[in-house]
Amino acid sequence: MKGSLATAEPGAARERAGAGARLRVGFIVGPTGSGKTALALDVAERIGAEIVNADSRQLYRGMDIGTAKPSPEERRRVRHHLIDVRSPDEPVDVAAFVAMAREAIADIAGRGRRILVVGGSGLYLRVLREGIFSGPPASPELRRELKALAAERGIGFLHDRLAEVDAVAASRIQRNDLYRITRALEVYRLTGVPISVHQERHRFAAGEYETLTVGIDVERKRLYEAIERRFDAMLEAGLVDEVRALLARGYNPDRPPLSTIGYREVAAFVRGEMELQEAVEAAKRESRRLAKRQLTWFRREPEVVWVEDKQARERAACAFEEFFAAPSMERN
Repeated sequence: MKGSLATAEPGAARERAGAGARLRVGFIVGPTGSGKTALALDVAERIGAEIVNADSRQLYRGMDIGTAKPSPEERRRVRHHLIDVRSPDEPVDVAAFVAMAREAIADIAGRGRRILVVGGSGLYLRVLREGIFSGPPASPELRRELKALAAERGIGFLHDRLAEVDAVAASRIQRNDLYRITRALEVYRLTGVPISVHQERHRFAAGEYETLTVGIDVERKRLYEAIERRFDAMLEAGLVDEVRALLARGYNPDRPPLSTIGYREVAAFVRGEMELQEAVEAAKRESRRLAKRQLTWFRREPEVVWVEDKQARERAACAFEEFFAAPSMERN
């Protein structure tokens, strides 16, 4: 579903009936601090949905305050899935997340409930909607060649070469992302087809769900203010003690998931590497940068329907009610 709520077609995403049925799944996305949890709770209560978490850090036990995890009371209001499913020394990659999310979605659907997937981890959400494009096996010889070129001419040189053969992929990949640039060039050299074309074909063929994705649009200044207020509230709620407890249990703050924003800065304070105020300022700064990156990611997702945060509750609820209630149509 693309564009605005005013222009989107009501039946753009349909639940299939019969043997070839595709489940309907709603998605709520947005940058950190934009109010996804509150909106999802309101919408879920109104439409009779359960929530599947797609925040990569809320998967972990013991990481409650710093991840803005839904409270026990909020989880009593609406049933949540994929919260507290791993310990911090059991990292979850995107494939593992998708497997768990699909299992949760099937469970919810099997009980006749509607499904909302909520989070800001863009890659998790994209792969859940579209599947994983694996592509041809890696070529060690070709990768050595490209690595040598990067060492000699710079990563930007490889990015320029990618732009010549696959402008779409080059526009999505940062100029310093050597791994993704190398993989895109590798796929093109091995198949003669740009990786962006492969990915689009895969997306078209692999869509497992009928989806509506609603994004929360927050004016940048207000978003940054909300991020700073939220971090202050985390500190008041005991974030330093939470980090201290995680470190005492032997979890490494230099490795995921503790190496993420908020935790790594507070861990540096706990270990005596910086003053608390310095850690707070660094965490707020990196949180603002994260929000900017998340917005950039979601703005490039053509399916997202944006709702202004002050009107999000009513407009999102109406959109999801219409989406889930639309009559079924047969797959072509």
